[in-house]
Amino acid sequence: MTLAPYAADPAASRGRRHAEPGGETRGPRDAFQRDRDRIVHAIAFRRLRHKTQVFVAPDGDHFRVRLTHSLEVAQIGRTIARALGLNEDLTEALCLAHDIGHPPFGHAGEDALKAATMAAGGFDHNAHTLRILTKLESPYPGWDGLNLTWDMLEGLAKHNGPVRHPTWAMREADADFPLALESWPSLEAQVAAIADDIAYDNHDIDDGLRAGLLDLDALCAVSFVGERWRAVTARHPDCARPDRLRRELVRDQIGAMVNDVIEESRRRIAESGVAAVDEVRGAGRQLVGFSPAMAAEERALKRYMYATLYHSPSQMEVAEVARGLLTRLIAAYTADPERLPPHWRSTLPEAEPARTRHIADFIAGMTDRYAIARHVELVGPVEMPKGF
Repeated sequence: MTLAPYAADPAASRGRRHAEPGGETRGPRDAFQRDRDRIVHAIAFRRLRHKTQVFVAPDGDHFRVRLTHSLEVAQIGRTIARALGLNEDLTEALCLAHDIGHPPFGHAGEDALKAATMAAGGFDHNAHTLRILTKLESPYPGWDGLNLTWDMLEGLAKHNGPVRHPTWAMREADADFPLALESWPSLEAQVAAIADDIAYDNHDIDDGLRAGLLDLDALCAVSFVGERWRAVTARHPDCARPDRLRRELVRDQIGAMVNDVIEESRRRIAESGVAAVDEVRGAGRQLVGFSPAMAAEERALKRYMYATLYHSPSQMEVAEVARGLLTRLIAAYTADPERLPPHWRSTLPEAEPARTRHIADFIAGMTDRYAIARHVELVGPVEMPKGF
């Protein structure tokens, strides 16, 4: 496939932080393909299998977790990238890696870590993604981290736009390998960001309906959903399987959002006149996104989902228990670092704030079930509300 002139080009990459034996010529893969494969083979990526997406440690096998969410984001991202003539490999790598920094229990876990590390600079999952990939995930003998390309790290740092107020972890990554935090990122990174929104907007509806926390009739009061539900039922009037119709609804919604992003992004790119990736970074605005009409529809859908699913009484109860569990676990390791596993104990810094950040690194890497097991071992039993 011929790339558009404003696509990221692996041959023109700004390179890696550390020189590697053989450079980028070892084997048939280019730099961005190697980035993607390094993510797929990372232990931190595999741990996403047991990290919260919406439901904490769900009993059911059919609900999304952070890993399956990332795979769905990558599928949507590649579709948009291909239609826009962008680099699919970089887009996929960014989509797969974007949530690697999430701690156990999703945003409840992040709240607990943020509160516990306030004196040490706090915690932010996006900056922690960079910390994992540049320092903590270290399978190579010659350097720390995965030694990803500048283009990949820049995209992860800025996929939501310029970073105006970087946290300590983001500043540390930027100081080691300057990422031009003040500018917009590549179109591939912008695609990864919008693909994330499309994925969770829709697969959370699927999971919410499956769990019985969303009511389809009430959901159809949201105009974007109601319009597509009427189209689905009109298209399949004889279908007696509501579950199949619900899944068709989700597919229709994803398709509508993806097509809107492609059309609107083509318009913005043409209007901007960008003809190179550096011009994209200097454009001063987001070039990949929803049309104004779709953006309004998507905001209304998000408001509904927060009110009825994310902030539902049952979800808030689970989040509160998870937050307390992780807070107690942080306190236990802080009070007695000898309880850390051997590697983490042997590398524990003496001085603050590095000491607190080191303990937070260990806890942030935990899966939901590992955190629960360690709490049972170090603090005592914890009764999680019934899973889904």
